[in-house]
Amino acid sequence: MSRRFSRDLTIRQLRALVAVQNSGSVTSAAARLHLTQPAVTLQIRNLQELAGLPLIQRTADGMILTDAGRSVLALAERVEGALQDCEQALDILAGRSGGRVAIGAVSTAKYFVPFAIAEFSRRFPKIDVTLRIGNRDSLREALRGYDLDIAIMGRPPADVPVDMRPFGKHPHVIIAPAGHSLARRKRIAAEALAGEVFITREPGSGTRLLMEAFFEKHGLKPKTSMEMDSNETIKQAVIAGLGIAFISQHTVAHELSEGRLVTLKVAGLPIIRQWHAVRRADKLLLPPAQAMLDFLGKEGARFLPS
Repeated sequence: MSRRFSRDLTIRQLRALVAVQNSGSVTSAAARLHLTQPAVTLQIRNLQELAGLPLIQRTADGMILTDAGRSVLALAERVEGALQDCEQALDILAGRSGGRVAIGAVSTAKYFVPFAIAEFSRRFPKIDVTLRIGNRDSLREALRGYDLDIAIMGRPPADVPVDMRPFGKHPHVIIAPAGHSLARRKRIAAEALAGEVFITREPGSGTRLLMEAFFEKHGLKPKTSMEMDSNETIKQAVIAGLGIAFISQHTVAHELSEGRLVTLKVAGLPIIRQWHAVRRADKLLLPPAQAMLDFLGKEGARFLPS
């Protein structure tokens, strides 16, 4: 892009592009921005002239961004993130707040992350912490859009530049109801699972990907009876005898201690991965977020279920 683009670009133009992308039309974008339709059209026209390329194209389904438009949209997300960081930094310096930290965590991490946040909040009572629980894909999108300071996950996304801080081991096991026919065996060959019915996480989840890699390694194609996006539902289905499941051991610590579930002693298991605190490599962390990252790196492991 030309030097004139960076010199003459305005926040209003970027926000007009974002509004059109989110709403699909100039009319709806104008309503979102509390502007007239001609005003939004003018902002988009000026932005396209600066870029020297078409940014939007009309389709039967509404207005969509071109490749050039998506590049400018990524810039808009970075600018909005930087503005929010600046606002927060000024509030901290002015003594108006202790700052904010936005954390995202995969659903498997919900069994320990709230306890870590509670301890952090006791030490830093003026820092507001928000927590978003989602699957791996939703966290990847949040990182891509600069919505999160820190994401807690196992395997980081490959298409987002990140810095990672490992803080604890993450074992994965196969669980079964206590009365399962394989429960008393001291060693189970992976091939013995071929006839079992598995209850699985949804496609794209980190646990599902790890399970599929394990199956592929051993040449297995087990039956799957159900796909679920909730570890809690999977646990209850296994307890009810609907099948067995490959799952994070951290999600079933309570049920294992009570004897409602057992781990099958399958050769090659548990598979050990690492928990990571992940941040975008190009996102500058303000002091509150940096304090949270340091806290997780040093003490996160002690909040993991036994």
